[in-house]
Amino acid sequence: MAIKLYTISGAPRGWRVLIGLTLKDLEYNIHYLQGSKQEHKQTEFLKINPRGMIPVIEHNGTIIHDSIAILAWLDREYPKKPLFGETNDEAKNIWQITMEGCDHLRNATNKLLRPILVENVNLPNSNSEAMNTLQAASEKMHAECAYLEKLLARNLFLAGENPSAAEAIVFPEIRLVKRAIERKPDLMGAIGFDHFDEHYPMLFAWRERIEALPNMNKTLPYHWNE
Repeated sequence: MAIKLYTISGAPRGWRVLIGLTLKDLEYNIHYLQGSKQEHKQTEFLKINPRGMIPVIEHNGTIIHDSIAILAWLDREYPKKPLFGETNDEAKNIWQITMEGCDHLRNATNKLLRPILVENVNLPNSNSEAMNTLQAASEKMHAECAYLEKLLARNLFLAGENPSAAEAIVFPEIRLVKRAIERKPDLMGAIGFDHFDEHYPMLFAWRERIEALPNMNKTLPYHWNE
C-alpha cells in the first residue's frame, strides 16, 4: 500500500517529505489540505494530528507527524537509498546539516520570504521601516546562502557525493528563493538576490542538479502551475 501524505502545497516541511519519498523512490499518494481554509485545523484532520500541523503520513495503520520524524522513520522502514547515510561519519555530517537547515535556514527563509510570497508585499520605499526590515532579513538569508556555498565547494551534494536528508531540508528553501525572484524580480533585486547564479554559483548548480533528479519536478507545489 502506498504511503499517504497530508500536506499543504508549497509548505516547506511537507515538501521535505515529498523529496525524501522521491529520493528513496517510494510510492505515495498526496492529500492536499487548503491552508487558506484552515483545513489542517478542522475536526477530521485533528483526529489524525491533534496539533493541527502538517506534514503527516499514514501507512498500514502507522501515523507519523513532524517532517524530521517522518524522514527518520522512512530510513528505518525502507533502508535502501538511505537519507541519513551508511556510516557514522556520513550520519554525523547529514544530521548536522539537516538540523542547521531546520533551524537557521528555515528561520532566515521565513523572515525574508513570508512578506514576499505569502503577504505579497511590493517593493517598499527606500529607507522605510518595511524596507529596513527586508534588508535585515536579506542579510541573514545571504549569510545562509554563503554557508551553503562553502559546503558545496567540497562536495557534489551538501553532505557528500549522494543526495541525502540534507537536500530534503535545504532544497525547498532555496527553491522558494528562486520562486520569489521569478515573482518579484524588482524587490528581490533591490535586496541583492538578482544574479543569484553569479553570487552563489555552487548553490545555483546544486539547485539545478536537484531539480534534474528523477521525478523531482513532481515535488514542486502544484499551485505554481495554476
